[in-house]
Amino acid sequence: MRSRAALILVLLLAVPAAAAEWGQINPGETTQAAVRARYGAPTKQTTQKIEGYDAEQWVYEGTRAPAGIARMTIDFGLLAPSGYNKDVVRTFRLEPKPDIFNRKLVLDGWGLPGRIGKEGDLEFFLYREGLLVYFNAAGEQVTAMIFTPPQPLPPAEGTLVPPPPQR
Repeated sequence: MRSRAALILVLLLAVPAAAAEWGQINPGETTQAAVRARYGAPTKQTTQKIEGYDAEQWVYEGTRAPAGIARMTIDFGLLAPSGYNKDVVRTFRLEPKPDIFNRKLVLDGWGLPGRIGKEGDLEFFLYREGLLVYFNAAGEQVTAMIFTPPQPLPPAEGTLVPPPPQR
């Protein structure tokens, strides 16, 4: 039994971390055309300059928002090592209706977070796969979920990062 558990652990560690995604939107991969094909035209569409690049934001709310979601905001325009791609999802934010996402559902769906923190009275979960989840003041209902490409977690507060080894 122990060798089976060790094998499963090795296989899990050998697979690269997947990005957090929802509703067939995967930050860093999904394009404007794919979002439009899946969700139709946005309720609002704006263009802005971010660090000198043209970026678009699409907002889906009311009857155009996905079922159970009050508002979905998608930001396009991603700077990658290969260059800037204005048509790729950089981030997206879900603001669910009450009682749609709760703490248990998040833990069941995305597992244990890499970090847990507080911003004012609101608790949040931070996942290295690129998901930030905010809970209401009671700590049970999700108020916002922000999806980004995978990224390293910042050092935990109060944790000293050891210096590189001396050679």
